[in-house]
Parts: sequence; C-alpha cells; structure tokens
Amino acid sequence: MTAPIVEVLGVSKVYRRSRETLFGPRPEVHAVRDVTLQVEAGERLGIVGESGSGKSTLARLMLGLEAPTSGTISVGGHRLATADTTRMRAVRRIIQLVFQDPLGSLDPRLTVARIVAEPLEGLEIPGDHAARVREVLDAVGLGEAALDRYPHEFSGGQRQRIAIARALAPSPSVLVADESVSALDVSVRNQVLNLLLRLTRELSLTLVFISHDLWVVRHMCTRVAVMRQGAIVEVGPTEAVYAAPTDEYTATLLASVPTIESSMAARAMKRAPIASDP
Repeated sequence: MTAPIVEVLGVSKVYRRSRETLFGPRPEVHAVRDVTLQVEAGERLGIVGESGSGKSTLARLMLGLEAPTSGTISVGGHRLATADTTRMRAVRRIIQLVFQDPLGSLDPRLTVARIVAEPLEGLEIPGDHAARVREVLDAVGLGEAALDRYPHEFSGGQRQRIAIARALAPSPSVLVADESVSALDVSVRNQVLNLLLRLTRELSLTLVFISHDLWVVRHMCTRVAVMRQGAIVEVGPTEAVYAAPTDEYTATLLASVPTIESSMAARAMKRAPIASDP
C-alpha cells in the first residue's frame, strides 16, 4: 500500500500571548485541535470552513512554515519535526504554496523572471533556470513578454498566474492553494480555477485547495475535509459529503450558501466555466 504524500497525525497548534495579562495567565488560542488527515498522491483535497476555523493554520503546518504544538507531520516520507536543512530542502521541492494575495507575495522590486527563479535558486536546483522560468510562464499562459516586467504592471488574475508559475518552478508534487482566488472577480476567478485544474491533470499534481467557498470546492476537489474551531468534523468524497453530510455543522454550512451567489456563479460559468472531470 502506497503511503500518503502528506500525513498529519494528531496535530494541534496552540498560540500563547507573549506575556501575562492583568487578569491572569497568558490566554491560549487553539488554532488546530488534534487533526489527523492523509493526502493521497494525485487527489484534489478541499479544506473548507468558516473564517477562523484553522484551515490556513493547518496549511502552514503542512508546509513546515510553522511547527505544531503536538503531533507529527510527514511530507513525502520526511518527518518535518526531525528534518535537517537538507531534508527540508527536499520537502520544499515536494510541496509548494500559492498565496491568497499575489500582489503581497510578489516582491515589487523584482522582475517576473527573478520572482519565478527565486525558488530554483533558493533550493539550489541545478539546470538552466532561465529555460525553466520560460517553461512555467508558458504553462500558466504568460509568454516571454512578461519576463522583464514588474508585478504592478499586471492585473490581479495575471499576478496570480505569476504566483502559480513560481510555485511550479521547482516541479513540486503537491500544490497548496490557500484562498488563492478569493480576491479575484468571478470571471477571472473561474479562469484561474480552470488553469489550476488543467495543471493538476497535466502535471499529475496533488492539490490541497483551501477555501471558504463551498461551491468552488465542490467543483474543484475529489475529497473534502470540513473544519470547525480547529478540528476536522467531517471528511469524505466531495459528492457524498455534499449530498448527505453526516455532521450537523457541515449540513448547516451547506445550507447557508446563498442562492444568489450560486446564481451569479452559474451565469459566470457560462462565460468561463470550471472544467469538470472527464
């Protein structure tokens, strides 16, 4: 049996204030509570929940950007807690992040060529970096004309394509998209979602897609995990969970999706539909 490409076992994350308050001990914030989750190679896993449910914190833990308070996380067989610099470099080549805010995550002082080449240089990946940069820019629908331009010269959708190209540059196996289309308008959002779907299929990527938008997750993901107050309350195949949720919170969440939003999205889909599985 093949091991999961990402494995989260009994993970919790507690944040504590740096000093005591006037009213007693330092308060604690339990951002993630005893989460166990496996991500299988090649799947598209959606992690959904309301704002503050812990889904973005869980993503940062998977990426090794933060350390869990308890529990273990492994990526590609590498246990993050015990990984030295060499192993963490290997982890970074396996899993990459597409940020929510492309403008904030792209250095305005650097050209697109330098931005996309950053992970190649930082991870000391051998080969022709210039050729790889051109290759991934082509893959996201941006040509060589983008190479010498700066982030502020692009639209929001184009900047997100640059962010995706940078994440793809090291040839990762896993792409984590954290609210990566939430700042885009509906028509541009659907174009970027279509791009992510196409790339995951063509490059055989594993996708961890984090969103508060239940409608988008349904169309993007083969499996879904629902988070509430830092814990996973339900996980399963997307259509099964949406058709017959077993947890009361999931049912409430699904029932709260505004009808008008679904109608607007459906109209936008006619102009830029999200591709479905064959």
